Amino acid sequence: MAALSSNLLYTAFILYLIATAFFGGAIKAKKDGQRETGPNKWAAIAIIITIIGFIAQVGYFILRWIAAGHAPVSNLFEFTTFFGMALVGAFIAIYFIYKTPLLGVFTLPVAVLIIAYASMFPREISPLIPALQSDWLHIHVTTAALGEAILAISFAAGLIYLIKHVDQNVKSKSTLWLEVVMFGMVATLGFIIVSTAFSAAGYEAKFNYIDKNGAEAAYDYQMPALVGPHEGQLATKGKFDPMVETPAIINAKKLNTVIWSLGAGLILYGLLRLILRKRLAASLKPLVKNINLDLVDEISYRSVLIGFPVFTLGALIFAMIWAQIAWTRFWGWDPKEVWALITWLFYAAFLHLRLSKGWHGEKSAWLAVIGFIIIMFNLVAVNLVIAGLHSYAGS
Repeated sequence: MAALSSNLLYTAFILYLIATAFFGGAIKAKKDGQRETGPNKWAAIAIIITIIGFIAQVGYFILRWIAAGHAPVSNLFEFTTFFGMALVGAFIAIYFIYKTPLLGVFTLPVAVLIIAYASMFPREISPLIPALQSDWLHIHVTTAALGEAILAISFAAGLIYLIKHVDQNVKSKSTLWLEVVMFGMVATLGFIIVSTAFSAAGYEAKFNYIDKNGAEAAYDYQMPALVGPHEGQLATKGKFDPMVETPAIINAKKLNTVIWSLGAGLILYGLLRLILRKRLAASLKPLVKNINLDLVDEISYRSVLIGFPVFTLGALIFAMIWAQIAWTRFWGWDPKEVWALITWLFYAAFLHLRLSKGWHGEKSAWLAVIGFIIIMFNLVAVNLVIAGLHSYAGS
């Protein structure tokens, strides 16, 4: 059953890629003179394929739940695939409201990257540790992921707005930071490529080290160790010795993965710039030529308006209830808790600035993009680098 669920996830992944191509065809059809409103045949095919992919991913989720005996949201692989599924579900709902094929061109690749990112983590089904044996885990994690997925739609809409609005003919702070966002997406792809390459090569190196509690522990590196664990000793002969040793509070193995990913991202980004001979955002500009800026601004705002209360319930209220049950306190300033609070405060400020200060258009789009960067920092950097009570989710 676990194997069948994995096949369904792979099927969904492929279908999302195909749907992205059809959404791209819908944009080309518009440019060639078809109606500007309402779905065309390319968009109709694209949304049908997306829905089929979503159903396949829901099937993966249900089968894995049956095989595991608990909701599959207890580690990074399971949480991140659920996040990707929720993002596609949110996109489907919003698509039928606004009928904007271009949103699929920018949203589905994000979902594909998220699912591919998830696949780099261990996929084995394992029993829950005592702290996770609670229905509040399922409620907290799924609601938080759903809220983040809806907020991710605002990122896609905000990115579309900025790509069209920002003048790529002149160098400015806007072009610089927009290109930084593009690099972040390329770096995620770099992580997938470098992880796949070392996995295919069968690289593995074992380190013995002292953890933050002063106890002996071990890491199995799947990439050459640029950074090593606290007081670490290489136990596998003939493997790469680390250049730097990290403090015990830092998860050295996963920091090493982040460094490799950024390096691969830089190389990949450089190659893309050489091929395209222009900024990545400038290369995407023809895609957004016919988009209505007021429409994508509204989509971005509405997504935050819906996603923010859902995120509040899942990441704060339900999380505090579960924390009281699991750790006998509502709040403990764990890194994940802190970044959940930072995310909540940011989107609260987004709505305040939008409603009270009139931050529409470009300012609102930048806030939507920054908000998603905070979400991804929490998912990637906080989960992978900083050790805390949520570190079990990093496996």
